[in-house]
Amino acid sequence: MSDPTLRLADVTDALQVSSLLGQLGYAAPVEAIAERLAAIAVSPRHAVFVADGGDGRLLGLIAVEQRLMLESGERAEIVALVVDAAARRSGAGRRLVDAARQWARLQGNAVLIVRSNIARAESHPFYEGMGFTRSKTQHVYQSTL
Repeated sequence: MSDPTLRLADVTDALQVSSLLGQLGYAAPVEAIAERLAAIAVSPRHAVFVADGGDGRLLGLIAVEQRLMLESGERAEIVALVVDAAARRSGAGRRLVDAARQWARLQGNAVLIVRSNIARAESHPFYEGMGFTRSKTQHVYQSTL
C-alpha cells in the first residue's frame, strides 16, 4: 500500500466519511454528513483531513477543532479519528494525527488534546506512542433536548 495523500475533506466525500464514522459506531445519514462537511469547510475553527488512497477510496479521517474553553482558554482537540479496518497499521493514522498537529500549531495552539473511549483499548497505546499523555479519566453524560 502506497502512502495516502492527505487533503481536506469536502462534501463529495460524504458517503465514505459516513461509512468510516459508522466503523466507530457513529452512524449518520449521508445527507447529514454532507451538511456537516459543508459547514466545516467554511469554518476557520474546524478541519477534517482525509487519507486518500489514490484509488477513489478513503483510508481514514481525522476531525480537529479549535475550542475556546472558559476554564482553559483556546485549545485544539481531535474530535474524531478513524482508519478503515482494512488500512489499520498502515501508518495512515499517524499521518492524520500529524496533519491535525500541524493544523493546531497554525491556529496558535501549544497543546492538542484527544479523548478516547475507555472501550477503545487499542487506541490508548496508539496515542501514547504518538506522544500524548493521559491527563484524566471522566464520565460523559448527555440529556435529550
